[in-house]
Amino acid sequence: MIRTLTAIAVAALTLAACGGDRPASTVTEEDLPRVTGVLSTKSAKSLFGAEQVGSPQSAAAYGSYSRGCVAGAQQLAETGPTWQAMRLSRNRNWAHPETIDYVQDLSRKAAQLPGWSGLYIGDMSQPRGGPMTSGHASHQIGLDADIWMRPANDLNLSRSARENISSISLRRASGAYTNDNWTRSHHELLKAAASDPRVARIFVFPGAKVKMCNDETGDRAWLRKIRPWYGHHYHFHVRLSCPPGATGCVNQTPPPPGDGCADAQAWVNNILNPPPPDPNAPPPKPKRDLTMGDLPAQCATVLAAQ
Repeated sequence: MIRTLTAIAVAALTLAACGGDRPASTVTEEDLPRVTGVLSTKSAKSLFGAEQVGSPQSAAAYGSYSRGCVAGAQQLAETGPTWQAMRLSRNRNWAHPETIDYVQDLSRKAAQLPGWSGLYIGDMSQPRGGPMTSGHASHQIGLDADIWMRPANDLNLSRSARENISSISLRRASGAYTNDNWTRSHHELLKAAASDPRVARIFVFPGAKVKMCNDETGDRAWLRKIRPWYGHHYHFHVRLSCPPGATGCVNQTPPPPGDGCADAQAWVNNILNPPPPDPNAPPPKPKRDLTMGDLPAQCATVLAAQ
């Protein structure tokens, strides 16, 4: 079934390619053809969640961070000189090769910080990306990675230990402030993470962003990429930009100009003094599981590749 529909997907991609040669940075969701036919009605998370290995294809990210897949993903080694992949039973230590390279680079920088021997790496992507069976809405195109806030001072953890050990929380007052677990090394790690030109943005709890804004006395350009978001006090979430020439990859809108510190402070203010609920606000729409028809047509070929 999937192989038959792959031919349809390839034909659709050929037609789409005739529309012009726009650079990857201008590709939008609307530019990409979708999976069609019977396959389009199938649960995307069920199909992608069942895959155990990456596809034997050239590396490519297709779609957006929350509606896409990844071809030719590589698996981050369970243990390296300056990192360990955590929660191995999830099989989410796969990513686009650019992300694998980035994580290894950052881990070497982390190993130079006081109290750190490297990094504990949380969820990246499934072997072929796509919607996950649980947890994240993003992490679908191999360009997202969660980095634990816990200093990696032991890189000889067993598989069993990696299932049971937990990261540490750095937040206080529901995320308005950092707690006593926060160190200058966390500041320097996030600065190094955001300073890499491959990074689009990094998500962290609001109090951490405000803390870094208040403490940074040098170059502040990197702060623009640090974005406040719910949760993200046990780990920070790195999101890379689409690699150069990735014509099927949809970039997120860049952060607004400036260091973003005032915006982070507004988040903190709302935590400390929550605004009253809007009585006229419509009820939130229930989220539905994505089907294959929600994903780019290339994702049919990624699933079918043997």
